[in-house]
Amino acid sequence: MVRTQNITMRFGNRVLFEGINLKLDRHKRYGLIGANGAGKTTFLKIISGQIDEFEGEVNVANGLKVGVLGQNQYAFEDFTIMDAVLYGNKRLYDATKEKEELYVTGDFEDDATNDRLAELEVICVEEDPTYEYDVQISKILANVGIPAEEHENPMSSLKTSDKFKVLLAQVLFPKPDVLFLDEPTNNLDIESIGWLENELKRHEGTLVVISHDRHFLNSVVTNILDVDYKKIREFTGNYDEWYIAATVIAKQLEMDNAKKVKEKDELEAFVRRFSANASKAKQATSRQRKLDKMEIDDIKPSSRRDPSIVFKAGRQMGDEVLNIENISHSYDDLEVIKNFSMKIEPNEKIALIGANGVGKTTLIKLIMEEMKPSAGGEVTWGATIENSYFPQDTADQISGDGTLYDWLRGFDPKRDIAEIRNCLGRMLFSGEEQEKSVVKISGGEKHRMMLSKMMLENGNFLVMDEPSNHLDLEAIIALGEAMFNFKGNVLCVSHDRELLDAFATRIIELHTDGTWTDFKGTYEQFNEEKISGNL
Repeated sequence: MVRTQNITMRFGNRVLFEGINLKLDRHKRYGLIGANGAGKTTFLKIISGQIDEFEGEVNVANGLKVGVLGQNQYAFEDFTIMDAVLYGNKRLYDATKEKEELYVTGDFEDDATNDRLAELEVICVEEDPTYEYDVQISKILANVGIPAEEHENPMSSLKTSDKFKVLLAQVLFPKPDVLFLDEPTNNLDIESIGWLENELKRHEGTLVVISHDRHFLNSVVTNILDVDYKKIREFTGNYDEWYIAATVIAKQLEMDNAKKVKEKDELEAFVRRFSANASKAKQATSRQRKLDKMEIDDIKPSSRRDPSIVFKAGRQMGDEVLNIENISHSYDDLEVIKNFSMKIEPNEKIALIGANGVGKTTLIKLIMEEMKPSAGGEVTWGATIENSYFPQDTADQISGDGTLYDWLRGFDPKRDIAEIRNCLGRMLFSGEEQEKSVVKISGGEKHRMMLSKMMLENGNFLVMDEPSNHLDLEAIIALGEAMFNFKGNVLCVSHDRELLDAFATRIIELHTDGTWTDFKGTYEQFNEEKISGNL
């Protein structure tokens, strides 16, 4: 359905990838993976027609309907939410709007008006044979978390995260033959991600999706496109199957090269020793010919780099950790947190989950005393607790005109210089990169900066609100391992199920009616109990 021929992309002297030849088939769902900066989004934009300055060709079979997940959340501010989704089928949208306009302003005694209405009706029937587009759109919007009472509201009334959900509904509504999605799970809660997985598994055409959600990739994709070594290699299977295959291939290449290097050294030693010996000259010449033909593959460095995240508590905690008693909070007349109470014991690692808008970030801010409860209640930290906080609005927290090193040094001027630089290095900021200006770094780099700060703080209680946003798969896995190994308490908001599986020993799920579920156990155990109806 989609073919690429000798695709090469350069930025100045830097080659992202070169000579890419792929055939993307119908009934296959491709996960496009790679380290941040490897070129995943650039390649997706090339094959989806959003970038045309590249070498090579992209061919999409004639007559296919192509859908691309939009990234400009503010492109439809003057549309109603319903119309913004309908716009995903531009032909149906235009015909419907023109038909509505003619019914209001048209002259029905004019044959031209009636003829045009007939033409528009044919288009509407071709695009929507059952006349149910509004029902279909409403279902999709409800499934991504936009309630029915808001569907006729303007897009401008939505917060940014909800605008992205509408763009997702927009690309799914027409049921395109070829579907290109860049990070479709962003801003979705766990329930909505599960719904999206089921939708995409039913997709009958071609799907190419970028995601840093390992659970999502394992559930949805049938093939992996791995952007690395300036190439894009295709593997059959999901993410975990790719990981096993890629690891085996890399190890085999190392072993083959090591064997060749050893043989080369032995041949060179023989030639040096016996080339002047008349009785051995023939053998030496034979070995020299073999040596001349021998090729040892250059093992190119992977663009993937695993950060080294290690949290160490600087102080041992006592028996009193954190006690929350009957806190409540409202925004205007909307009560978000209702008489919430929880006692946290030493070394518990808690996942705070729930639908978007249910109050998770509000609860975190109340616990961190960034906000005061609007209706009383009390948050009491133990005397020995030193918390370290990763807020959701990390991008706004990291500012200034200094370097990365300066920003971290500012929190503790007495901290050893080498320790700060080593910490930045563990988060993949090399020597030169540590001198970059804070204002010039990306969202993902700011997340890594905040994790660097937390490692230097040596708190014994980690509080994190969506720390995996903007991190690549390698960093998310490293974060999960660091939280699991941490000798202290963790309270973390996340929709990443692999991350939750990695660290959580207790699950708090907030519900839209103000109640909550408190489950002692892993996320996997919690999910099993929920599916069985025991929660």
